Amino acid sequence: IQRTVARPLKVPPTRPEYLCDVVASSDIGVVQKPLTLWERLVNQAWLRKLFILVVIATGWQLYALQLNNPLLVPTFTATIEAFWTAMMNGDLPQKVANSVLLLLKGYAIGLVLAMLFTALAMMSKIGNDLLETLTSAFNPLPAIALLPLALIWFGLGEISIIFVLVHSVLWAVALNTHSGFRSVSNTLRMVGRNYGLRGPRYIAKILIPAAFPSILTGLKIGWAFAWRTLIAAELVFGVSSGKGGLGWYIYENKNMLDIPAVFAGLLTVILIGLIVENFIFRNIEAVTVRRWGMQS
Repeated sequence: IQRTVARPLKVPPTRPEYLCDVVASSDIGVVQKPLTLWERLVNQAWLRKLFILVVIATGWQLYALQLNNPLLVPTFTATIEAFWTAMMNGDLPQKVANSVLLLLKGYAIGLVLAMLFTALAMMSKIGNDLLETLTSAFNPLPAIALLPLALIWFGLGEISIIFVLVHSVLWAVALNTHSGFRSVSNTLRMVGRNYGLRGPRYIAKILIPAAFPSILTGLKIGWAFAWRTLIAAELVFGVSSGKGGLGWYIYENKNMLDIPAVFAGLLTVILIGLIVENFIFRNIEAVTVRRWGMQS
């Protein structure tokens, strides 16, 4: 008979599964430090830009006072006074309206043609060769250089200016859009083809959203080129169909040696550029490429 001797069981030592050290809240310190007033102001982009503009205006005023020659550089205050006077008598708003309306016509036609050329380039090799050839040939050609030919072909009127505006917009927008389309990844292209997308539907649903940052850059460049071309064209041959624009306003006041009014016209050109960039294109960026995570 074998006796079984009971051996004491070895109980493993008890240890906590989790180590929890209680730390007093006073020992942690500040978890979230509130921003100071200066830090909150610095984080506002519009305030930083306003500060830059104030610095430029101050430097302009001091330089003009030191120069003391209103025929060369009027003071900033004299320019603002001339700007306000022209706005109140309705002369400057009418000139701005004439220029902007003419600009929108040429800009819209240029965008439509750019989209057609780019779509054709993406749908066929011949279209691609056509766009690359035309872009290489006409993009380096200044739009204002075509103005004498436009005057011969279309006469002294709006059509001549619209023609040079279309030239300034078309190739810049088409070049950036085509470059954006070609930079779309092959993965996205294959996804579109797997879903059976072809032709215009493939461009609208795959290529345009993926290439929109480049397209938006082209829109900005086209707008800047068109704006500069319009002012230059109005300075060259003045009134279009009996209506003068900003360029004509600058030219008229230059002939009358009203230099503060000339600077007021130039200031208006700058202000319109700032408004378009910071309120129109910036909002388009906010609801598209930034919302999609394509830009920071």
